[in-house]
Amino acid sequence: MTVFGLDIQTFYLTLLIVTGCITILYIFFGDVLDGIGEGIPFLNPALILAFIIFFSATSYVFEVITPLSSLFIAVIAIIISFLLDILLHFFVLVPLSSAEESLSYTEESLKGRVGKIIIPIPEEGFGEIVIESKSGTISKPAACYEKTAISEGTQVLVLDIKEGVLYVTPYESLDAESM
Repeated sequence: MTVFGLDIQTFYLTLLIVTGCITILYIFFGDVLDGIGEGIPFLNPALILAFIIFFSATSYVFEVITPLSSLFIAVIAIIISFLLDILLHFFVLVPLSSAEESLSYTEESLKGRVGKIIIPIPEEGFGEIVIESKSGTISKPAACYEKTAISEGTQVLVLDIKEGVLYVTPYESLDAESM
């Protein structure tokens, strides 16, 4: 069988190579196309390229090793590619996207957190605070909310955030003994 004047095996191999090259380009320049897959996840360019690669690779292998008809091979390849694409989406792309979100933080999410002063805050001045989190240690500039000095090592509570500076107040945790 021929497609576009090429033998079917040559067509599948050419499609595989071209789509592989486009996939490599997508890896390097994919940020430009990321908005396309936001609304409908199955229009994600990574899934479309993966489907074409799965289809062309499966079709090429079946054309080479089996005596089945080309139409039947194409149908089998479409089914296999669709199943592999679904597995790729749910077991690779979805967990990766949620993992990326869980490691990030916003400044607003720091309100109400408790941290430790590592550079003392003078009156009317700035120091530095460290906040421990599941994803690591966050270090930010800090100022006292009441405009008083806070010494190094003091535990503080983040009350407000303005222009990247955390406004804090000394924090004393409740111990079981004081109750």
